[in-house]
Formats: sequence, C-alpha cells, structure tokens
Amino acid sequence: MHICVYCASSQKADPVYREAAFRFGELLADGGHTLVYGGGGIGSMGAVANGVLSRNGKVVGIIPRFLLEREMKHKDLTELVVVEDMHERKYKLLHSADAVVALPGGCGTLDELFETMTLKRLGRHHKPIILLNTKNFYGPLETFMRQVVDEHFMTRPDADLWHTVAEPEDVLPAVAAQVVS
Repeated sequence: MHICVYCASSQKADPVYREAAFRFGELLADGGHTLVYGGGGIGSMGAVANGVLSRNGKVVGIIPRFLLEREMKHKDLTELVVVEDMHERKYKLLHSADAVVALPGGCGTLDELFETMTLKRLGRHHKPIILLNTKNFYGPLETFMRQVVDEHFMTRPDADLWHTVAEPEDVLPAVAAQVVS
C-alpha cells in the first residue's frame, strides 16, 4: 500500500515529533508499505523518510521545483518527482496513495490535510485519513471540528471523515480498519 504522509520540515519543533515520525517510517517499511511524501530531508519530513529507508523501504518524494533547496530535498529517496507548483504536488500526493496520514505540522500540513478532508467530503476520494496525535497536537483541532459540526457547518457523518490516533503503532491498524469499512 502507498501511504501519503503530510508533515513538517521544521527543525525547531520538539524532537518528540521527529522521533514519532521516524518510528512511523520504520513501521511503514516493516509493513511493506511505500511512503509518498513531500520530498524534504529535514524536520519530520526527513525523519519519516529516514525511518523508512533505515528498514530498506521505498520512499517517493514529490516536491515543487521552487522548494528543491528551501526544503532541502532528501538525497537518498527511492524516487524524487519534481513538479511545477504546490497544486500539482498536492494532487500527486493524494492520487499516488491509498491512504493519508497527517503528522503534526504547520500551515502547509494543515492546508494539505484540509484539502484532503474537503475532497473526501465531496466524494472525490474515499481514502482513509488518519491524524497522528503526538503530544495531543491535534486535540485543539478535534475540539474545533466538533464545534464546526455542532454549529451545523458540517454534518455528524462528516466527523467520520478522519480518525485520530495517539501513537505511531496505532496508525496502520487504523488505516486497515478504514480500508475494510
């Protein structure tokens, strides 16, 4: 299975995020899955790729040309796809994968996550969306999204568009449960 991972390139965030990303990468490789991600070599992006590569797994990076140096592309990937812009990157990330996992991250991660949720809500895909809630990072978002539903901007079934898990070890079982459903 190809698993798309949205995550951060920040090196300033708490190291616990990179540790969880690395561990998740190891689990992806151990499960025989291919990582599809943004192609960066630093922060959680680099950590998840390094976790996969440390176990001889496959990693496909998709990066816009203008970010080749800014995000310090990973130099040891199985495949690096260079695209023209962020729109094409997001499209290829989502459509190259069987499931989506969002690790903690900033506005880029959240942009990718919300677009993926929106497209699922509109029936444009039916892929599992899993949020890895390291350090309860997504707790405030979960609260906010419950408010969005409670205020009727989304329906109760829309709250099932994604699932949140606490540990890297919980992600792949959550993906499998959603694929079967």
